[in-house]
Amino acid sequence: MRRARAGAVIVARMPKLELRGRHIQFSDEGAGPPVVMLHSGGLSSRQWRSLGMALRAAHRVIAPDFLGYGGSSALAADATFEYGEDVEMISALLDTLAAPAHLVGHSYGGLVALQAARRAPEKVRSLALYEPVAFGVLHHQPGGGDSQRDLEEAASAQQLASDDQGRGGGDAWLEGFVDWWQGSGTWRSLPEPSRAAFLAVGRKTFLEVRSLLADRTPASAYDALSMPALLLCGEKSPRIERRVCALLAEALPRARLETLPGAGHMGPLAQMSVVNGLIARHIDPPG
Repeated sequence: MRRARAGAVIVARMPKLELRGRHIQFSDEGAGPPVVMLHSGGLSSRQWRSLGMALRAAHRVIAPDFLGYGGSSALAADATFEYGEDVEMISALLDTLAAPAHLVGHSYGGLVALQAARRAPEKVRSLALYEPVAFGVLHHQPGGGDSQRDLEEAASAQQLASDDQGRGGGDAWLEGFVDWWQGSGTWRSLPEPSRAAFLAVGRKTFLEVRSLLADRTPASAYDALSMPALLLCGEKSPRIERRVCALLAEALPRARLETLPGAGHMGPLAQMSVVNGLIARHIDPPG
């Protein structure tokens, strides 16, 4: 996993990590304290390319593709899947590192980061998470109006886990999924290449969603994670995701929560410079 250099240019390696007959592929560049960056469902490790370029002068930057994405093992069309399988892969990757890593994650990647940190907190130096989809925290609140509203809205999201006639991950399902997060009409407004890229990994994305919506991990399960944690959420994101971030901020002992004005769930792409700057400063605080 050593990095090669050509003059002043850092050349990324693309190693693989194998576990139980499957593998994940990841980019690996730079040198220094490791940073492991986990992508959102439906995207790939490329979403963090700009952040990686900003960090690699002082850090070893590792960006894996989850199972079913990029150069990682594909899933059969009729495969079953549980998000713990991606957690297991990322935990195995952390085990290969000589030092604890800064973990960065967006959405599904944020949930995987949290669960990997729970498995081996000694392997994680810090967390920087944009809207982790840890919906399990919504199911363990004290009774009351806000709690009931959270559960009702979570139930509305549960329809994303339906698999009517095996269409989960297809065009109709992705329209519901993307529009739920970003507003009605978003899916149809995407350029054709973007829709095609989503459709190519749509089945895996559907299986992730079905699995994470069944999660019931309470906020209290995260209160042992004492590493510094930055939680970011968008002002325009769905209310229950903002609620998830608030509950996590209360549970994580050293968490800081920031809400980005005007941003939505895809803030790491739509407001890339702002999000990347906040994460970079969290990993390398000024002074």
